[in-house]
Amino acid sequence: MSINNKIKSPDEIALTHSRRTAALIRDDIAAAGGWITFEHYMNLALYAPGLGYYTSGATKLGRAGDFVTAPEISALFGRTLARQLVQIHEQLGDYEVLEFGAGSGKLALDLLLELEQIGALPEKYFILDVSADLQQRQRALFAQAIPHLQQRITWLARLPDRFTGIILANEVLDAMPAHLVVWHDNALFERGVTWRDRQFAWQDRLLENQALLTVAGRLRAVIGDGSGATGGYLSEINLAALGFMRSLAQLLQRGVILLIDYGFGEREYYHPQRQQGTLMCHYRHHAHADPFFFPGLQDITSHVDFTALAQAAIENKLQFLGYTTQANFLINCGITDVLARIPAEETGSYLPLSNQLQQLVSPAEMGELFKVIAFGKECDMFLNGFRAGDISRLL
Repeated sequence: MSINNKIKSPDEIALTHSRRTAALIRDDIAAAGGWITFEHYMNLALYAPGLGYYTSGATKLGRAGDFVTAPEISALFGRTLARQLVQIHEQLGDYEVLEFGAGSGKLALDLLLELEQIGALPEKYFILDVSADLQQRQRALFAQAIPHLQQRITWLARLPDRFTGIILANEVLDAMPAHLVVWHDNALFERGVTWRDRQFAWQDRLLENQALLTVAGRLRAVIGDGSGATGGYLSEINLAALGFMRSLAQLLQRGVILLIDYGFGEREYYHPQRQQGTLMCHYRHHAHADPFFFPGLQDITSHVDFTALAQAAIENKLQFLGYTTQANFLINCGITDVLARIPAEETGSYLPLSNQLQQLVSPAEMGELFKVIAFGKECDMFLNGFRAGDISRLL
C-alpha cells in the first residue's frame, strides 16, 4: 500500500503494529454490525490504548516524525507567547498554567525559560496529555533542560474540577475525532467506515445523531442542499471540540483560554466550493487525504471551525477576547523584539532564527492558516496579541 512512490514503506515492526490497529478497528466494525462512524474510526486510529497513533511509542513530532509544530520550528514561538502570558499574569496576580497536548514538551520548556528570565514564573505548570509515551519524553526533556524548575510541573490524568489561570492548547483541536457529514439532495447522511473486500471502505447512512442533525441543519444556510457537488457536499462536524470548549468553560473560574490551531471561520470552512471538507493525514512529512493508510502509524486531522468554538464559548458564559492570525498574534506580542536580542552580526545564530521567524509568520507557511482565539472569565482585558489584525468579522 502506498500513497505515492516517494514515501518509504514502514519497517516490519511498524507494519505489525498497523496490522494490530487495523484488526482492532475491524473487530469494532463487526461488533457494531458492519459499520462505524468515521468519528469512531478516527478515535481508535489515534487513541486506542497502546495501538493508536498518539498512544504508541513512535516518534511523531520533529524532523524524525510525521509533522512539525510551531514550538518545534523555533524557540521564538514559545518565548513570544510568554509575553502574552506576562500581560495576563499582571492582571491575575499569582497564576497557574494548564497546557493540553504538550507534545514533546518544547512549548512548555520555552515558555518556562522565558518566564523565568522575565521574573513571571507560574506557581504551577500543569500538563494534560493522553500519550504516556509523550509524557515520558516531556519528563526527560525537563530533567535535562530545566531540572531546577521540575517542581513547578505537574502531569494530570484528567481535567481538574476547577482552575484559575491560563489554559493553552496548541494544535490540539485539529486532532479531536470529527464526524463526516454529507449534504445531498436535501437529505443528510453520515459517512462511516465498513470492511469490504479485505480493506476499509466508506459507506454513507442516513444521519440519525440528533446533535449532528441540529448542527448540520443549521449549516444548510451556508452550504445549500449539496446538490451542486458530485456525490453531495462532504465536510466535518467536530462535536468533541465543542464538548471540550464547554468543559473548559465549566472548569475555568478566572483566567484566559488561548487556543492556537489551523482552521477557518464558518463561512470559509463550509464554503460551497470546499466540497470535500478538510480531512488531512500526515505520514513522514507527507500530507495526504487517505485515513485508511497504515492506521496507527499516521496522524489524522481536520481543520478547526472557529465560529463553532466561539459560539460554544459564549453560550457557556465565556468572554470573547480576540481572534487573529498566528502572524498577527506573534508580531503583536513582539516576536521581532525577541529575535533582536541576537545581534545580526552573529550570523551563525541570527540567520537560522530569522528563517524560523519567517516560517512562523509568512502567509505561505504558518502565518495565515494558523489562528489564535482567546476567551476569558472574570478577566475582561484587551490582550496585546490582538492589538492589530483583528479578524473576528470572519467568525
